[in-house]
Amino acid sequence: MAMTAYETYTRTKSQIMLGLCVAFTAIIIGVLGLVTGYLVSIGYKSVSVDFFTRNPVPAGADGFPGGMLNGIVGTLILIGLASLVGIPTGMLTGIYLAEYSSGSRMATYVRFIADVLTGVPSIVVGILGYELLVVPLGNYNGFAGALALAFIMIPLVARTTEEMLLLVPRSYREASVALGATKATTILKVVLPAAAGSVITGIMLAIARVAGETAPLLFTALASRFLVTNPIRPFPSLTVEIYNNAARSPYPEEHRLAWAGILILLLLIFALNLIVRMTARALTGKK
Repeated sequence: MAMTAYETYTRTKSQIMLGLCVAFTAIIIGVLGLVTGYLVSIGYKSVSVDFFTRNPVPAGADGFPGGMLNGIVGTLILIGLASLVGIPTGMLTGIYLAEYSSGSRMATYVRFIADVLTGVPSIVVGILGYELLVVPLGNYNGFAGALALAFIMIPLVARTTEEMLLLVPRSYREASVALGATKATTILKVVLPAAAGSVITGIMLAIARVAGETAPLLFTALASRFLVTNPIRPFPSLTVEIYNNAARSPYPEEHRLAWAGILILLLLIFALNLIVRMTARALTGKK
């Protein structure tokens, strides 16, 4: 049976839109591939055993320029501390907004504040951390850096959690309550597992965002050429080490070390996302 003119038009339009979607997806993947390939082509030359096992070495000393062990360990610690504060706080805020705020004026204010904080420049967050923890303690420290990163994470996790929970069908909640479950049990046992994949994705985006931040750490944790694990002291981070080597150093050896640091930072973010996703699948029972 021959198609009508309208059917031919709609099918042609559908195929054109599909082609555009595929084309723009290919462009995005291509750009990502070019950036990644460029980083790999430059950064891998300076990646060595020393990069992972040695701290930075001053110019003129034996073993110059050394490695970035201090920055790698410091970044992992800062992300861990920030996540301990930012993820639970953001998730609980998102749960409140999605499940308990029906008709609440306070929820409107919270959403507005979260949206504003999402767009606040990170350097402003760094100044806030400086005033809250650096000035009272009298020195730059890792706790201030972790607080600044957590402050960036909270609105992102909160708004993502809220939106993902709202996508869970209301019938899930009604069925759980009809079986005698309380509201809290329904949220923990039904709603959150149903939205776990999307919520985890939002958390991964927040972690990736803070893992690449430099400005807040310059005002809070500052830096250290030594391997530091006590957050009460000036604290190293991979992003600040990259900044110092790339922008403030006149030595080509440290510039190459910065490129290696950028590559390792990219791989670190990828590894963190992979670990979180695998953990989420294990918790939700998905294969």
